[in-house]
Order: sequence, then structure tokens, then C-alpha cells
Amino acid sequence: MSKALRIPFNAPLHQLDTENCTYGCRMNNPDICNSNLLESICAFVSSDNICKKPSRTWKKQYERLSSEK
Repeated sequence: MSKALRIPFNAPLHQLDTENCTYGCRMNNPDICNSNLLESICAFVSSDNICKKPSRTWKKQYERLSSEK
């Protein structure tokens, strides 16, 4: 797993972040993620480095980070 793709949950939004997916992985511990290393879902193994199944709390965090801009 690339350390560059481990993004802190509270880090500012990346231009590719949306409320349904994140650039890189924002899990505190990616090893316990149910989607860890699933092709086309996990940022660590997808070709675009996008996590397509972030945590359930991501949508609320995205809204909070968006309002801080």
C-alpha cells in the first residue's frame, strides 16, 4: 500500500473528492476496511486511486470540509 494514498480523514478536500468517493484512502486503519484491496473499489488497487466505498461517515465529513472552503 502506498503511503501517499493514505489521506487523513480531516485533511482538506482533494479536487477528486466527492460525497460518494475519495481520492486515496481516508480510513484511519485501512487494514480493517471491508473493501481493502478490492479491485475497482479500493484506492490502493484501482487505476484512478479513487476509493469508491468510503466509510459511512464520509458524506457528513465531506459536507463539513466543503463548508470550510
